[in-house]
Amino acid sequence: QVQLVESGGGLVQAGGSLRLSCAASGSDFAIRVMGWYRQAPGKQRELVAALSSGTFTKYADFVKGRFTISRNNVKKMLYLQMNSLKPEDTAVYYCNSYPSTAYAWGQGTQVTVSS
Repeated sequence: QVQLVESGGGLVQAGGSLRLSCAASGSDFAIRVMGWYRQAPGKQRELVAALSSGTFTKYADFVKGRFTISRNNVKKMLYLQMNSLKPEDTAVYYCNSYPSTAYAWGQGTQVTVSS
């Protein structure tokens, strides 16, 4: 069973930066489009960004120009560099495949942005 382990979250002031990491097990990581999702309290989980091993990249409008998704298929790692963070970015961040979430959700990593 594939496991996803997210890390790198924390408390940061508005305008600050964080880099999230997602470690994946399983042999099909490289062929999957992988994405970062987030869920704020009382809201539905939403896609933040997605990236294939080729040229496909997708960003939600609310993070364009601020966040960068990347991956390392050898290490089976997915990353999210988050800059210019805003209080509205506060949420639990998860990784999973995209567009269908093929894996069980991990525990996520909490990102809290103070104003």
